[in-house]
Amino acid sequence: MRYIRPFLKFWYDFIVGDDWTIAASIAVGIAATFWLAHSKIQAWWLLPAVAILTLGVSLWRAARAERIRSIKFLTD
Repeated sequence: MRYIRPFLKFWYDFIVGDDWTIAASIAVGIAATFWLAHSKIQAWWLLPAVAILTLGVSLWRAARAERIRSIKFLTD
């Protein structure tokens, strides 16, 4: 038991990291790809699209947060 908790904590920190929304959106993309493929629909394109969209949204949110921080810094 002594080794299990640090092992699970490592994987949680590695997968979730700083932003849980990225991990959640990729998990939804994997589930949707599995469901479509299981329904005999070609879904090879879905997971790369979800990854690219997730990256774009994450970068947009980070840039917006930085812009807000810099404005607060300049007004203080």
